[in-house]
Amino acid sequence: MSLQLYRARVDRIRTLTHDVREIGFQLIDPPEIHFKAGQFVSFEVLHQKFNKPVARPYSIASPPSQRDRISLLLNLVPGGPGSTHLFGLKEGDEAQFKGPAGAFYLKDDGTRDLLFVATGTGIAPVRSMLDHLFERGFSHSSTLYWGLRSQRDLYYQDELAALASRHKNFRFITTLSRPEPGPQAGWSGATDRVTKLVEERVSSVSNLAVYLCGNSGMIGAVSALISRKGLCPIHKEKWYDDAGDPEPY
Repeated sequence: MSLQLYRARVDRIRTLTHDVREIGFQLIDPPEIHFKAGQFVSFEVLHQKFNKPVARPYSIASPPSQRDRISLLLNLVPGGPGSTHLFGLKEGDEAQFKGPAGAFYLKDDGTRDLLFVATGTGIAPVRSMLDHLFERGFSHSSTLYWGLRSQRDLYYQDELAALASRHKNFRFITTLSRPEPGPQAGWSGATDRVTKLVEERVSSVSNLAVYLCGNSGMIGAVSALISRKGLCPIHKEKWYDDAGDPEPY
């Protein structure tokens, strides 16, 4: 099945950290996109090392209700053809992408509580899912555990805090695996890998559905932890290396 080709204009760029950027695209042709929360779009870019075009997928961070535009979240990967191309865009530039695609999207999990676990920019599809859930009036418990490296990698903290303030059934914990030491560093939150949160804080999975997005190590470790606690739906999306294999995952 061929994917739809979209033409869009960059209408917003937010530099969130030293290497993370959020880019907003206003659709031009066609003027609307219909996707499921968690799906991605793909850009075809030239891979300089292999001298061939490659497809690079990026999860949509905005909710499906925003049909005339999408937001993408990405980090700059040295030598990565996709992130290098997208980081080179300026407001007003036009771009093309194909989509939507992907089997990692918000499922009908009935009356189950939801657990989201993400590392790095794996937060992108989760953000779309959370916005979509609460726009629909989701009333069950939802929890996000998000792993980042250090203080300079923090972003979206105010947005997530505002979401938790508006929706009492949502809570989140951001943990830093390599925090800068000392009180002057300004971090009093959780430290260690995100897998530790799952191990220590998830006591039962009998009424739980789990969504994992990030590096393969986290996904494997958390999947194993959850499976040892019991049976429940686990939905996964592995983040790939933009600078690596020229073929899309």
